[in-house]
Amino acid sequence: MSTESPRGSATEPADVRIPVTVADWQEPANLRWSFQHMDTLFPTRSIQPGAPVILAERPQDFARLPVQLPDGTSSTVAGVLESTDTDAWLVLHGDTVVAEDYFGQMTPRSRHLLMSVSKSLVSSVVGALVAQGLLDVERTVGDCIPELRGKGYGEARIRDVLDMRSGIRFSEDYLDPSSEVRGLDQAVGWAPRIPGAPATLKEFLAALEQDREHGGYFQYRSCETDVLGWVCEAVSGKPFAELAGEVLWSRLGASEPAFITVDAGGMGMFDGGICAVLRDLACFGAMIRDGGVSLSGERVLPAEWVADIFAGAPDSAEAFAAGPEAEHTPGGRYRSQFWFLDGRRDVAFCLGIHGQMVYINSTTGVVGVKFSSTALPVDPVKGPAAAAMFDAISSHLAG
Repeated sequence: MSTESPRGSATEPADVRIPVTVADWQEPANLRWSFQHMDTLFPTRSIQPGAPVILAERPQDFARLPVQLPDGTSSTVAGVLESTDTDAWLVLHGDTVVAEDYFGQMTPRSRHLLMSVSKSLVSSVVGALVAQGLLDVERTVGDCIPELRGKGYGEARIRDVLDMRSGIRFSEDYLDPSSEVRGLDQAVGWAPRIPGAPATLKEFLAALEQDREHGGYFQYRSCETDVLGWVCEAVSGKPFAELAGEVLWSRLGASEPAFITVDAGGMGMFDGGICAVLRDLACFGAMIRDGGVSLSGERVLPAEWVADIFAGAPDSAEAFAAGPEAEHTPGGRYRSQFWFLDGRRDVAFCLGIHGQMVYINSTTGVVGVKFSSTALPVDPVKGPAAAAMFDAISSHLAG
């Protein structure tokens, strides 16, 4: 396991508190520090693990392995890692770690912000509640959350929200300071609040309006996951962090507590606020790869729930093609907060802005995890390059 940085950061000073604030933590120059210190910037709640699984290790040198990039050029694994602002990465083949590196101040015990990889964890808590009989995805949001009856989300089915096919009006434009996603940041305390804006996540979600029928085309919107987190709390009667620890984190073989940032009312930032260590995300990916069974052999999710993620609904491809994401991801699909990028049904992705990724290949048995701090929230070059890198490694290991 290497801790030297290919970007020359081996000479960086020991980790110290730097003057990062709520107002500027998302500035590109601050991201690397911020993503590893969210608990010093915001209030959090702990998600507790259970008995850790001991992963086998058989390091392989992939540095010179060729990677064919989506733009037609070629690189190597080392080249992709160097050019995509990597904080840490890992490849798990079966139950064996075959590659693992930490750069800069990142260590095996550093908990890194997952951004929207959090969404796949939240949907897995939903799946666990379905398995317990506490939740039916055909129920409406209003059935589960009385505060949202008669509101924009009231008549949306849980399934509509899981697949981001509600009819809610919401802009996910990260570079537009007036977009709803930036208003969401204010509501959860991730940005200074404009006077009069919603002061909590619940207030924000209750104010969102419906502008088309629920159950239509796919449109990526972070607010959908925040509704799911609220649903989990409403039907279980437990705070999300406690619930997620019980039904998910304690059963994965995770070695460290995860945590989630919370708003002024104590509600989690469900769509992007979970922080965890690298290996524990690999354990999560392996559980999805293995049909809901953890590396320690414990059933975490029903086999049919996970099979449905990979299979999708009969109209998942059509719903994706009809939505605004199709232009950038032709052939894509989205199911239960997991991405499928190129028409394949055997490779699922958990994706977060600024380069967070879990790659899950159910055919080759490869799970890849990458923590990053790219300057752009969605980089049209660096994100696809990372996916291509994991595909190249997966093909190599399968061969």
